[in-house]
Amino acid sequence: MSVISSQRLQAIDALRGLVIIIMMLDHVRETFYLHHQVSDPMHVQEVEPALFFSRSLAHLCAPVFVLLTGLSAFLYQQKYDLKMTREFLFKRGLFLVILELTVVNFAWTGQFPPQVIYLQVIWAIGLSMLALSLLIALPQKLQWLLAIGIIALHNLLDQLSFQGVTGLHALWSILHQRDWIEIGQSLRLRTTYPVLPWIGVILLGYCLGHSYFSSGISVAQRNKRLLGYALGSITLFIVLRLLNVYGDQSWLLLDSNIQTWMSFFNLTKYPPSLLFILWNTGVGVLILLALSKVEQSAWVKPLIVFGSVPMFFYIVHLYVLKLLYVIAVQIWGSNQGQYFGVNQVSYLWLIMLILLVALYPAVQAFSKFKHANKQIAILKYF
Repeated sequence: MSVISSQRLQAIDALRGLVIIIMMLDHVRETFYLHHQVSDPMHVQEVEPALFFSRSLAHLCAPVFVLLTGLSAFLYQQKYDLKMTREFLFKRGLFLVILELTVVNFAWTGQFPPQVIYLQVIWAIGLSMLALSLLIALPQKLQWLLAIGIIALHNLLDQLSFQGVTGLHALWSILHQRDWIEIGQSLRLRTTYPVLPWIGVILLGYCLGHSYFSSGISVAQRNKRLLGYALGSITLFIVLRLLNVYGDQSWLLLDSNIQTWMSFFNLTKYPPSLLFILWNTGVGVLILLALSKVEQSAWVKPLIVFGSVPMFFYIVHLYVLKLLYVIAVQIWGSNQGQYFGVNQVSYLWLIMLILLVALYPAVQAFSKFKHANKQIAILKYF
């Protein structure tokens, strides 16, 4: 691998590590702050600013991770070929879908056999990879057209519903409408992450790889193009948000400046709106550029370690949080109504930092094991 390729991968792993750490903060919130649940989008007049900021920060995670998945697929294809890339995307996508339905869902519900299965981010990434395995054979211009078209136009479908139409309702719930799917009398599926917009995001990441990371493009050219994408995406977000006509629910002038700003940045994640995608992918690419400048710094190394084994960390931290919650309930009981929880957002950040320090040795050890045993095929999925 060339020096440039190695640097690319370090910056990408560092960004992946950063967003998965932020994701853990959001999962700490979903474990120990359930007595202050938030809607999507949030009710800014009812949500404290600290909680709004923490939740909005976590909005970076899914779009950046899916975008990087598409980009990484292109980098994989550079090392191998189209056929091997399609095979890898298909196998890993199927693996992630199965993982969501089993291991990940059990971490959330603690039920076996399950009565409810939440089809969340791992499911969405898995299905997006399956879709990408088919789309990467298309001409590049058509790939760009599809990616931009899905992202830009899918909000036109927001009011479309097939409620009560057998078959179509389930399909549409998987694609674009967050809803429940009934499977017989004993099982319900919740399509938390409708996948159509995420297919657009993963395809966008793959297209960015083609246009910005091809072997004939210098580091300076790549960085200039990435900066252009980031600034263009953020500028388009600001323009559309100020117009307040399309791309998400309208923002409002409220009683205080902080609430007005919260309303402006109050974006819809399920499914991700056009404005949600523009803002978060733009900011994510800016962070990628920043990390590429400092990737040799000592403080970046832990981010690279976390980002090198994201699925391992994802599964481990979910089960650790579940265990901690069960222990807390046994010791202190349900101190927040029907839940155990902390009473300040700052405690969520503290728990997250403690868990990072506690889990880092295990993550580092697994990362070393993974890179020392590349002949074990299943390790590349973690």
